[in-house]
Amino acid sequence: MDAPRLVIISGLSGAGRTEAMRVFEDLGYFCVDNLPPNLAAKFAELVQKSPEVKGAALVMDVRGGVFFQDLESSLTGFADAKIPYQVLFLEADEETLIHRYKLSRRRHPLEAQGRLVEALRREKETLGALRGLADVVIDTSGLTSLQLRQRISTIFRLEGGILAFQVRLVSFGFKYGLPKDADLVFDVRFLPNPYYVDDLRKLTGNDPAVDAYVMRFPLAQETLTRLESLLTFLTPQFQQEGKPQVTVAMGCTGGQHRSVVFANRLSTYLENNLGLAVAVEHRDLVLARRAER
Repeated sequence: MDAPRLVIISGLSGAGRTEAMRVFEDLGYFCVDNLPPNLAAKFAELVQKSPEVKGAALVMDVRGGVFFQDLESSLTGFADAKIPYQVLFLEADEETLIHRYKLSRRRHPLEAQGRLVEALRREKETLGALRGLADVVIDTSGLTSLQLRQRISTIFRLEGGILAFQVRLVSFGFKYGLPKDADLVFDVRFLPNPYYVDDLRKLTGNDPAVDAYVMRFPLAQETLTRLESLLTFLTPQFQQEGKPQVTVAMGCTGGQHRSVVFANRLSTYLENNLGLAVAVEHRDLVLARRAER
């Protein structure tokens, strides 16, 4: 029988930890919120001995105060005891976090004398090392609760106690900023831009005419072939490392044409040739098309 999976949920206050825990509960995980890290090892032992438990999720963050300092040593203990675990780290940009706190009217756990910005920055610094250890980082800045739920469900759905590996392909526009949770970022702005073709400007990379235009150029064909070869080599390395998901971002100027074509093409290749589970997200299509109006 496969050992139950243990997921440590952490991240910035206001980034969606509570919503994440609800998702894990719905997925069948046994969940505990704000557990002191020095009790995590004992909890993990109990989970390992419980045949009816297929997975457990622990939310641990700066609310633990002085106890939170023990988290890294607890993770080392898990590794030494060969207890399988994953770390999910949730974050969001400062502007989004401030907006969420204003809506909720709650105080930040590190807030003193009403200085929310300083508390957010202190928390980010405190959690910097843990973020570096995370297996999955999700930036919730532009995500709805439903989108966050879908992301977590896709990555952490229990399948016989084993987390399914997935490649997430994200197209984006550099003018709107880099995806913060990307593991790999590729820039295809050097390819001919359909934006400057009148008949193609208002279309997207999902339209066959745009796909055909982008891929008619030998440079685009060679680029795609080289990216396919690189991902063929890299994805097994990520799997061997134990990552449940790798996020590959494809960027062009506005995130409307070239990056969309390449994300779609790579998705087809990874699914058909490598048999991988692939999720495609065209992050900036709505913004790009709105700018055209």
